[in-house]
Amino acid sequence: MSIFIRKPLSHLFAEAAANDVQPLGDLLPGQKGPEKGLKKSLTATSLVALGIGAIIGAGLFSITGGAAANNAGPAITISFVIAAVGCAFAGLCYAEFASMIPVAGSAYTYSYATMGEFIAWIIGWDLVLEYAVGAATVSISWSRYLVKFLSYYDIHINPAYTSSPFDGGIINIPAVFIVVLMSLLLMRGTRESAFVNNVIVAVKVTVVLIFIALGWQYIHPENYKPYIPDNTGTFGSFGFSGIVRAAAIVFFAYIGFDAVSTAAQETKNPKKAMPIGILLSLGICTVLYILFAHVMTGVANYKDFAGKDGIAPVAVAIDHMGKADAMGVIHPDYPWLNKAIIIAILAGYSSVIMVMLMGQSRVFFSMSRDGLIPSVFSHVHDKFQTPARNNFLFMLFVSIFAAFVPSRIVGEMTSIGTLFAFILVCIGIMVMRKKMPDAPRAFRTPLVPLVPLLGIITCLFMMVFLPLDTWIRLLVWMLVGFDVYLLYSMKNSRLNKGNLFNKSYRFVSYIGISIVAILVIVAMLHHNNPAEDDTGLFMFSLGFAALQLVIFIITSMKGKKEITA
Repeated sequence: MSIFIRKPLSHLFAEAAANDVQPLGDLLPGQKGPEKGLKKSLTATSLVALGIGAIIGAGLFSITGGAAANNAGPAITISFVIAAVGCAFAGLCYAEFASMIPVAGSAYTYSYATMGEFIAWIIGWDLVLEYAVGAATVSISWSRYLVKFLSYYDIHINPAYTSSPFDGGIINIPAVFIVVLMSLLLMRGTRESAFVNNVIVAVKVTVVLIFIALGWQYIHPENYKPYIPDNTGTFGSFGFSGIVRAAAIVFFAYIGFDAVSTAAQETKNPKKAMPIGILLSLGICTVLYILFAHVMTGVANYKDFAGKDGIAPVAVAIDHMGKADAMGVIHPDYPWLNKAIIIAILAGYSSVIMVMLMGQSRVFFSMSRDGLIPSVFSHVHDKFQTPARNNFLFMLFVSIFAAFVPSRIVGEMTSIGTLFAFILVCIGIMVMRKKMPDAPRAFRTPLVPLVPLLGIITCLFMMVFLPLDTWIRLLVWMLVGFDVYLLYSMKNSRLNKGNLFNKSYRFVSYIGISIVAILVIVAMLHHNNPAEDDTGLFMFSLGFAALQLVIFIITSMKGKKEITA
C-alpha cells in the first residue's frame, strides 16, 4: 500500500448511486458504477449565469475596502484584473479536473481519484482555510453591516462586543450569532429551494448594479489623486507591491467560480461551453468589480475605509452619497435605499455563510468516510439525517475565529489557502496528462502545460505578495495537518487499511521537516523586517517549529528501525 493510492472510480460511482454511502471496505472490489450519467442540460449561457451567481458575493462586499485603504488605494481596480487572470487559468484547469470524475464533489474528491491519498489530504486540509475561515471572514463583515444598519435607528451596540480584541474590542458577538444561527439551521437539515437561491443571486447582482448606478453621480475626482499612491517604504503598502498584495487579498472575491467547472458532466458540448462559461462569467464579474471599486473609491476617499469599518465598504460608501451641511456632515440623499441595500447584503451574507459552512462539513464528511479523520465527522443524526456533530464542531471552530481574530487576518488566510489549492489543481492537470492520458474527459484544458504553468505562476505570484505573517499561519496550519495525517489518517485510511510501508512515514516526515525549515526562514524574515512588533508570533513560530521537528524526527527514526528489523 502507498500514501499515493488512488480511490477507484467504482467507489465514487457507488457512493453517488447509494442513498446511504457505504464504507469503502463494504464495496466489492470489482463493483461498477451506474451506467446512467447526468442529464446534459446546461448551455454556455447557463454556465455564465451560474458563474456570475456563484462569484458575486462575500468577498466584494467585505474585504475590498480594507485592501484599498491599506494596500492599493484607488488602484484596487487594477488588483481585480490581476486576480481575474489567475482565476481564469486555474478555472480552465479546474474544469478538466472536475470533468474527469463524473460525480459531484470537491477538489478533495477529484484529487483522491487522480493524484492519490496524500495529495487529497493536503487539499482537503487546505480547504478549511477556504470554507471555514472564509465563513468567519464573512461573519465579521456581517457584524459590521449590522452595526451600521442599527445605527440608522439610533441603536448602538457597545463596540467592545462587536470587535475582536485586536480591533479594540473584547468579542464580536454578532459574528458569533450568525455563525451559530446558520450552523443550527444546517444541523436541522434546512435546505434553500432553487427559487430562494435564484432570488438571492438576483439580489446580489441588483445591489452591485444599484450601487454603481447610484454612486456614479457622487464621484469626486479628487479622490482618485493619486490613483496609485506612493509606496510608504513598507513592502505591500501601496505602489506596485501594494497593488499585487491587494490582488491576492481581493482574490477572495472570486471564490465560487469553480462551481462552473464542476458542472462539466451536465453541460452540452462541454469542450466549447466550459471555457465560454468560465471566462465570460469571470470577465463580466471583473468588469462589475472594476466599476464597483471605481465608484467606491470615488465616492469616499480610500483612507475612509481604514480600520474595522473597512470590512463593510458598501456601508461606508453609501454614507457618503449625499450633500454636506455647513458643519461638513454628509446627509445621505436616499437613506431608505441605503438601508435596503444593507438589508440585502445581510440576507445575502447569511446565505453565503450557510453555504460555506455546508461545504466545509461535506468535505470533512467525505474525509471521515474515507477514514482520514475521526468518524464523528461522518456521523449522521438519526432524526435530521445531517452530519450534526460535524456542523457543531465547525460551529465552535468558526465562532472562535469570528469572535477573536481580526478581519484582515482571516481574509488573508482565506485567500492564501484558496490560492494554494488552485496551484495544486494546476499541478494536478499536468500530472494527470502524464499518468492518465487516456482517461475520459468531458473537457480538456487547452495549451497544456502552458495554461497550468501560467496558473501556477500567477497564483504563486499573488501568494508571494501576501504578508509574511499570513505565510506563517499557512505553514503552521499545514504542519498541524501533517501531524493529523501521520498520527491518525495513515493508520485509519480505509483504502490503505493501515498496511503502509514504513518508507511512507519517512516520506511524509521528510516533507514535514522541509516545511519546518521554511517556517523558520519565513519567521526570521518577518522578524527582521516587521511592520509591527511580532515578538509573540516569532517566539511561537520557533517553539512550534522545534516541537514539529521532534515529532518528524521520531517518526522517521521509527520507520528506519522497522524497515531494518
